[in-house]
Amino acid sequence: MLPLVLVLLLALLLFGAGFAVKALWWVAVLVLAVWLIGFVARGTTSGRGRWYRW
Repeated sequence: MLPLVLVLLLALLLFGAGFAVKALWWVAVLVLAVWLIGFVARGTTSGRGRWYRW
């Protein structure tokens, strides 16, 4: 019984990690889209026109 519980626990852990990684990918895609929209909306002029400070 213990090996079965350990296998099920491992499967649950791996499923949770896979879901977290997939969710992080979606967050990364959303952040990239917002950054690109902001970059295009403000243009590439130097100086005060940028909304980030690189």
